[in-house]
Amino acid sequence: MAETASGGEETTAPPNKQVVREPSPSLMAEDIRRTALESTRSVRDLVSHYRSYEDAFFNKITEKLMIVREHPAATLGVAGTAAFLLLPGPRRFLFRQTLNRLRSEESRVVRAEKNIKDFDLSVDLMVKESKKLLERAASAEAEMLDGRDRLRVSGKEIRRLKKSVCGVEAQAAVC
Repeated sequence: MAETASGGEETTAPPNKQVVREPSPSLMAEDIRRTALESTRSVRDLVSHYRSYEDAFFNKITEKLMIVREHPAATLGVAGTAAFLLLPGPRRFLFRQTLNRLRSEESRVVRAEKNIKDFDLSVDLMVKESKKLLERAASAEAEMLDGRDRLRVSGKEIRRLKKSVCGVEAQAAVC
């Protein structure tokens, strides 16, 4: 059951199955050329888009630098304001001053009283902790003095034993 395909190639197909045709090398080469041409066109388009965006970007930067060069006083004002708002210390100062002006006198008093209570609690805790530390230091000092006394007694005992050992050795040597 050999059938001839349109390209002059012979294919065999079982009954009730579709005939599978293998593409010829010339068709494959044509597909590859077409795909390569489409790829190069798309790459060219991408490169041209990239260049246009790049030119626009650098043109904007150049324009802004020219404005900065023409208006140095305004530039310093904007830079100073930006530094004041962007740096954490000055920004915190600005927010505190602004928020304190917007608060009522009552809320300031309540907040101050709360801060005083917190401070009192903190001082009480520090006093209690310092008392405990002083007690521990006193007991450690007493323990150290007791240890020193024991060491002195032990030293005296060792010296006494040494003398007695020397005496025994001296008597043994004479015999």
